Amino acid sequence: GHDVAGLDNGYFAECVLGPAPEDPPAVRADLRDVTADQLTGFDAIIHLAALSNDPLGSLAPEITHDINHHASVRLATLAKQVGVGRFLYASTCSVYGSAGEDLVTEDAPLRPLTPYAESKVRVEDDLAAIADTGFTPVFLRNATAFGFSPRLRADIVLNNLVGHAVLTGEVRVLSDGTPWRPLVHAQDIARAFLTCLTAPREVIDCRAYNVGTETNNLTVSEIADAVGDVVPGSRVVITGESGPDPRSYRVDFSRARDELGYEAQWSIPDGAAELYRAYTDYGLTADAFTNRFTRLKHLQYLQSQGELDVTMRRINARA
Repeated sequence: GHDVAGLDNGYFAECVLGPAPEDPPAVRADLRDVTADQLTGFDAIIHLAALSNDPLGSLAPEITHDINHHASVRLATLAKQVGVGRFLYASTCSVYGSAGEDLVTEDAPLRPLTPYAESKVRVEDDLAAIADTGFTPVFLRNATAFGFSPRLRADIVLNNLVGHAVLTGEVRVLSDGTPWRPLVHAQDIARAFLTCLTAPREVIDCRAYNVGTETNNLTVSEIADAVGDVVPGSRVVITGESGPDPRSYRVDFSRARDELGYEAQWSIPDGAAELYRAYTDYGLTADAFTNRFTRLKHLQYLQSQGELDVTMRRINARA
């Protein structure tokens, strides 16, 4: 029921597994170069664009802050200037950092441990500062995503573990397996944004919502066990070679249930089964899994081909 337009720089446009998705009309542009004219006439913006995981953010922290923080605040400021009334921002549960065993609510202290998470905290603060009766930001703190998408991501934990199991027979965990992770399916994330598009302004104004479900608060070793149960003939191997991971948090998702009537639907076993079917049906290869569908590797490839400059901007971008 919504008229949707896209805006993207196309880093991963060609990284498709299986049938290509049907995209909405879209503008090819870098987030840092968006103009007011490109935002005029819209009622709401769903802002998902970012350098989107911790290894990539740590490799280029200054570019991460330029894109994830400064360009995001610039986008919101331009949107407000041209009369966009609602701004839904994709934040992350990783803002909670090392939170221990207790379930963390949206009011918990924020302890970002990486440039990626830190950039998300800064954007939340800066958007709250420009909110008013005509401009409503909402902060959706998504749990770690999982699930199949034609433009696959292999560098998120469940997608990665299922891929290794399919390709090698091993569900390989490099940490000690003890950190807690909250997970949420990509379709449930989309449903959360749809919910916030139409929720009453007085409910969501400048509000943060954890997006996920307590059922999917699992340790990394428990996630691995779920994958081992789904992928035939696979075995779980916990190497511990990367040492303990300081990022560990269990998340309370009751605010979205109580205020929005929203609840995530997908379980981790169901998501693992979906990924297993897609990987096998569409013939996932080790090369594509490692290079094409891993964010950092693919961006390094684009740079090596002369398609991106040192600031991650496209060179001679195609229309």
